[in-house]
Amino acid sequence: MPKLDLGLPSYDSLFSTEEERQESKLEKIVSIPIDKISDFKNHPFHVTMDEDMLKLIDSIKENGILIPALVRPKDDGTYEMISGHRRKFAMSHIGLKEMTVIVRELDDDQATILMVDSNIQRENIYPSERGYAYKMRLEAMKHQGKTIDDFENDIPVEYNKTTSAQVGRKPETADVLGNQLGVSRNQIRRFIRLTYLIEPLQEMVDGRHESEIKIAFNPAVELSFLTTDEQYDLADAIVANDRTPSLAQCQEFKRLSHDGELTTEFIQETLEKEKPNQKEKLSFKMSEIDQYFPKDFTPNRKKDLIIHLLENWARKKSREQER
Repeated sequence: MPKLDLGLPSYDSLFSTEEERQESKLEKIVSIPIDKISDFKNHPFHVTMDEDMLKLIDSIKENGILIPALVRPKDDGTYEMISGHRRKFAMSHIGLKEMTVIVRELDDDQATILMVDSNIQRENIYPSERGYAYKMRLEAMKHQGKTIDDFENDIPVEYNKTTSAQVGRKPETADVLGNQLGVSRNQIRRFIRLTYLIEPLQEMVDGRHESEIKIAFNPAVELSFLTTDEQYDLADAIVANDRTPSLAQCQEFKRLSHDGELTTEFIQETLEKEKPNQKEKLSFKMSEIDQYFPKDFTPNRKKDLIIHLLENWARKKSREQER
């Protein structure tokens, strides 16, 4: 009697398929082409050819990759980098074609948290990078079912004047993250505020703007509350005057912006005023003038002699002009 074919898979094929499916989920270390690894979506950390990168390139040339990168598989058969962007950059620069990686199945939130955690403890991280990293990690924690802090608004918080502890506030997501990273909730909030700055101002905070103008962290946090148009007006005024606003000036900008009274003219007029700490200064290294003094001269004696010689020079010039 012939077998009835119901079109169902055999027991062997079912077992084989399940075995392969489980095998595909196992973490494995493999070597894959670098061009099959894409960067993490919205990766917040810049990868540049700086001094640290040159050291990494030299290390890879001499020792190879000591620690495999971490990637996750994509549906199209390629991979997304989780940890190892700098190593990938260095290897590509050298001309290497394959990279040893750990392949791990991760959902978006797991991947984000691992990506941030593997980079956030590096020494040389720009302030804006840290802000984006904190923001991404907190958002991933939110998706995992945890509560999330509201960093959209600058909501005043009541503090105990003696202990500086916040009164009557339940622990929130940023408290958890802060405990993990050794950073206060308020500091996390302030770094996240940098993500609301326009790109030119972020570059100035990081010290990577082409003008080499640098904005301090605390003023930058205040500027993050300005509208986009106001920030562009400010960035233009900063470059035009080669001068950054003080903390007090930034706080005034923020107040006027909140009241809808901040104008382009006021920003320009403010930046045209010279801050006391931005007056032109003369500076030089002691090594540049040491050769002109006896070895036993202290810095103060050198200073007194310089002033004395300048006074004599000024008197001589004055007498010459009177003739």
